[in-house]
Amino acid sequence: MIDYRDRIEANPKIMLGKPVVKGTRITVELILNKIAGGYEFKEILEMYPHITFDDILAAIGYAAAMVETEEVIVSP
Repeated sequence: MIDYRDRIEANPKIMLGKPVVKGTRITVELILNKIAGGYEFKEILEMYPHITFDDILAAIGYAAAMVETEEVIVSP
């Protein structure tokens, strides 16, 4: 399993602090939006050749970790 902390970072000086693939300006948000939009990993890698398959998995892992810590409030 990929540890997203090895590949994802947040720095207030890069993309306003949004989480990005380390060493790039490619945000986790961008990667997730591409996946949600129906792009295959191969297509994303062709669009952004400076990221790797493991970077995409790390972005997904980061998102999963963030959702895992959310509280769910059920409205009556």
